[in-house]
Amino acid sequence: MADRPADDPSTWATGRLLSTAARLVEHAWDAHLGQWGLNHAGFAVLWMLTGGPRSQRELAQAVQVEDQTMSRVLERLERHGHVSRARSTVDRRRVEVSVTGAGRTALAEAGDGQAAERVLGDAVPDLPQLRAGLIAMVTDLSARRWPDED
Repeated sequence: MADRPADDPSTWATGRLLSTAARLVEHAWDAHLGQWGLNHAGFAVLWMLTGGPRSQRELAQAVQVEDQTMSRVLERLERHGHVSRARSTVDRRRVEVSVTGAGRTALAEAGDGQAAERVLGDAVPDLPQLRAGLIAMVTDLSARRWPDED
């Protein structure tokens, strides 16, 4: 292995390959979403909010980020008019986040059809196989990181 250059991806560990691929896809996806003032994190939050209002903590858990990270995502979404925050009428201690009309429009336009797959272009020869592997990986690793606390 010493005779292979360090920048040769065929020499990289699987974790490094996956991490690098994820960053590159994220950059391409963010460039697409930027047309609507969104990024990958904001897009995921808008998608989660289509099911109804949620608290910041619920959103953080749903998209698997820390509360502080979710706070920054929500601030950006609110600045762009994609979400609103209001005290719950049932529990005044709870602040509920809701998607606005502008947020619904941005979500529909940005995620239209096969937008994510178009971002990948022809980079993946067997997209269904990749998706199946990624779904299995996300499911397993999510369960390890956030085991049910029943």
